[in-house]
Amino acid sequence: MTNVTDTAPGGRSRRRVALILVAIVAVLAVILTGGALAYAKQFEGRALPGTMVLGQDVSGKSPEEIAALVTEHGESVKVSVTAGDQQLEVPLADLGVSVDSAATAAAALERDDSLPAVISSTWSGEHSVEPVVEVDEAAVAEFAKGLVPEDMTTPVDAQVVFDEEAQAWNVEPGRNGQGVDPQTLVEAVKTKAPALESFSVEQPIEEIAPAISTEEAEEVVGTISSLLEQPMSISGADGETHEVSAERRSDWISVTPDESGENLTIAVDEDAVREWVATRADKDAVEPENGIEQVDEAGEVVKVVSEKKDGLEITNTDAVADELITALKGTTPLEAAFETKKLEAEVDKVDAPKDEEEKDEEKSSDDEKKDEETKDEETKDEEPAAEPTGEKWIDVDLTNKTVTAYVGDTPVWGPRSMVDGKEGNETPTGTYEIYLRYDRQDMTNAAYYDEGHPKYYYTPDVPWVQYFHHGYGFHGAPWRSSFGYSGSHGCINLPVSDAKWLYDWASMGTKTVVHR
Repeated sequence: MTNVTDTAPGGRSRRRVALILVAIVAVLAVILTGGALAYAKQFEGRALPGTMVLGQDVSGKSPEEIAALVTEHGESVKVSVTAGDQQLEVPLADLGVSVDSAATAAAALERDDSLPAVISSTWSGEHSVEPVVEVDEAAVAEFAKGLVPEDMTTPVDAQVVFDEEAQAWNVEPGRNGQGVDPQTLVEAVKTKAPALESFSVEQPIEEIAPAISTEEAEEVVGTISSLLEQPMSISGADGETHEVSAERRSDWISVTPDESGENLTIAVDEDAVREWVATRADKDAVEPENGIEQVDEAGEVVKVVSEKKDGLEITNTDAVADELITALKGTTPLEAAFETKKLEAEVDKVDAPKDEEEKDEEKSSDDEKKDEETKDEETKDEEPAAEPTGEKWIDVDLTNKTVTAYVGDTPVWGPRSMVDGKEGNETPTGTYEIYLRYDRQDMTNAAYYDEGHPKYYYTPDVPWVQYFHHGYGFHGAPWRSSFGYSGSHGCINLPVSDAKWLYDWASMGTKTVVHR
């Protein structure tokens, strides 16, 4: 079969028409594209057509113009609040409502500003943008509470208090008052404020119960009673049991509202507990006391001046405090115990003083030697005796009623007669250090006895006072004419001249050994 080319007049006409149509479409496309580009350029950085904010068309407006519109609209909104007999008209800002105009404007411009989007927006109709509004619920609630007139009673929370005189925990009942439930206003503002339209709301004033009820306070008192009824004790280092009394525990606990103000909490003063446990441990601890033995030239012990006494150190003070604090925060018994470590004491050796017979023999021997010395030797300058060396310390012998000053092993003064504590006011034994000195001091026991009591005393200007343990010390006693017996209130009484010598010789920190 032979192909035949369509050269008929009708075929050529149809092609011509098709070419003309394509040319027309091309021209129109160019024209529309150019127009669209110009249209899109017009809305660059501005709201696109159809953008609506607060019911207004903001097409073509800048962010600043839109923000100003939102701000003005927000400031014009009024809220009519009715509470009891009063009616208030307040702006949104007074209710804790904030309008973010800049964020709202930014949301209005968030639409795609590309050419297709611009063209599409022209045909797509409205695009509504909600204003950005934030509600501070706490501020609204505070405003609601402020609607209660001052002449109306406010609710009073129940309290738990400690009666010092009766040593008992009691409840102070709560009382109802007039107030508001702020959630009514909070919910209304949350719901209606975002529309930025004025609205009304009624906030009822009604009888309000206290946040902390009497029943809750009574429950707390019951918990405290259970806590105080539980036995709590600490076994001491000496075997003695230290009871943690209910009165002491009451001093450590307190009852206060929690952060919300709607519940009562029982708090424990942990610092006070730790301080008490530490003080109790210090009293149970025992300082080692070195013994003193007098030895002869061969090193043999001829007299035990004082026996050594080993000490005890408490090693678990913090752990016991932790146990006690945990028990106070619950309602469980406590049976804690101090753990100890032995502290070894030492024995100081001192030369025994020579008796009178030995001294006489030595004196005779010395006289014979002097007789044998040549005249030249007699004319030689005598060399000074060597000063004793060692630590200064004071020996107080309660049995012999004497005080002797030593430097190392050598007695340099005494023994001197003294008066120590009488029965009922015995001078304590032990190894101490002088810690306080006065050349004159008024002495009295007025802190313990009233003036006129048989045991009361007041002595002014007591001379040459040196304390070595609590209120015990050395001092002069010008009111005494004899010494060598027990008769003081516990201090070591000396003749004034002896007290001065000892005051001038000793110093702060001088060791003092008191023994029988």
